[in-house]
Amino acid sequence: MSEPKVDHDAFRAFEKAVHDRIAQSYFDAFSTVTDRAIEPLLDAAGVGSGTRLLDVASGPGTLTGKAAARGAHATGVDLSAAMVTLARRLHPGIEFREGSADALPFPASSFDAVTCSFGLGHVPSAERMLAEFARVLVPEGRTALSWWDFARSRINGLFYEAVQALGVRAPSTLPAGPPIDQFSDRERLAALLHAAGFDAVAIKEVEFTHRLSDVDELWALAMGSFARVGSVILAQDAERQRLIRAAVAERARAYASPNGLDIPVAFHVVAGTRKR
Repeated sequence: MSEPKVDHDAFRAFEKAVHDRIAQSYFDAFSTVTDRAIEPLLDAAGVGSGTRLLDVASGPGTLTGKAAARGAHATGVDLSAAMVTLARRLHPGIEFREGSADALPFPASSFDAVTCSFGLGHVPSAERMLAEFARVLVPEGRTALSWWDFARSRINGLFYEAVQALGVRAPSTLPAGPPIDQFSDRERLAALLHAAGFDAVAIKEVEFTHRLSDVDELWALAMGSFARVGSVILAQDAERQRLIRAAVAERARAYASPNGLDIPVAFHVVAGTRKR
């Protein structure tokens, strides 16, 4: 898989702008899916009463709030100002700050645990992000991250496959980012943590189906929640968007049920302990 050259500042600015735009629609349509990672992440990071937790790419703040309900001293940080505003409204009394995952605004050894729910593919350098996690963790602190297995997670994989099959190109205004599926590979995901100085690396698989009423609901969810592929699709002309939608609908037929669509979702939860 060829690695594109990534302009870190441009990609970071894109991610900030698009998540500012989709903050509310993401929460409304997609959080019921991504929230399924919360308990596995908190368990994998060993979050309990008194844990000093940093939740990176905290989005609407649901994981941060669940950690606080466990008795943790939880803080959320997100690149998107709109996400931070939403999280503060939904979870008053919890600290949420703006900040980049690869340049965290916290001193070294500030936290016992760091979590990151589906933020891994939204940073210009996963290696820099994991180095920051190691920096802000105490020795033997825990980190836990979730990321998609796009080959099995059809709720988002359908869109990437449809775009690729039709030869749709990203517009020149969309900065190149790291391969979105690079950490769908278990070995590469584990190697990322090992290289950043984490031991006892373990990966858990989470699979379930998510029910949607029809393809219209699936399309609306994607256009209001999927940062990169959604931006690529919305940049196309009306006819090209129609073709993409038809390709998605054709693929989604495999998951039709008497109650609508039962779409498979799959992701990894990887965790490790910072070396002393």
